[in-house]
Amino acid sequence: MDCSICSSMPFILRPPRNTICGTCYEGARNVITLMNKLEIDHHCKSTDKTTHNIPAPSSSPNSCKQQPLGNLSKWMTSMKEIEEDLNKKISFLSGLIVAFRDQIHTDIQLKPGNDGPSIPSHRALLAARSEIFRNMLDSDGCKAPPSDTITLPELNTEELESLLEFLYSGNLGWDKLEKHVYSLFLAADKYEITYLQHFCERYMLSSLNASNVLEILETSDVCSNKALKEIALNFIVRNMEDIVFSPKYEIFAPKNPHLGLQITRAFLMDAKTKRINGV
Repeated sequence: MDCSICSSMPFILRPPRNTICGTCYEGARNVITLMNKLEIDHHCKSTDKTTHNIPAPSSSPNSCKQQPLGNLSKWMTSMKEIEEDLNKKISFLSGLIVAFRDQIHTDIQLKPGNDGPSIPSHRALLAARSEIFRNMLDSDGCKAPPSDTITLPELNTEELESLLEFLYSGNLGWDKLEKHVYSLFLAADKYEITYLQHFCERYMLSSLNASNVLEILETSDVCSNKALKEIALNFIVRNMEDIVFSPKYEIFAPKNPHLGLQITRAFLMDAKTKRINGV
């Protein structure tokens, strides 16, 4: 079961806060029990010092064990209030997605590159989310009736729908992100949608493994994302044999000879460093 605490997925994509695995549940219980014990011990010691060994009233022999958690309880209440406030803000801001899904007062058409049907959208929102879209819409070619259409040739219908869903809501379902993360990352780079870039980057880092690292390396190279590219290269170097001898690498290498060269150099530099350090 996915867990809102120990899940490897990005924070924004994690399951609801009440979704927790058995291990984390037991861990939380143990932490609360320990803090409760420390609170009780502290209270009892303080009571002993102030009463100078005067016996406690017989009516409350276990009064120390009944003390509240104090600061921990207040902190948990505060965090719950913050979470509820954030959920209300997210719900309020996500209202724009209704205008998109119900096509309320749409005034521009976006067409995918695979000859799929055009998707109605809103000029103002596109301009607000992307400086590139704003410039496109401000150009003389787009100052025309609402039936005008902009084509995004690099995206197919599903990818364009996912892009628009993110632009309207600031979020995207796990299944759609997993399926379209590379195309969305490239689109975010092309249209300068910074938040979407970071959103996709967090997902790629959290899901990085031997089966997708070559795609992540290729995507980071196209977008000139040095940090992501370095992480992917380091991962490949650490898992060189599994990756280089895989069927995916046989397809990857002829298409990306410059990246194959960089992988080789990174591997040799790592080996040299280990040899110098006596590792």
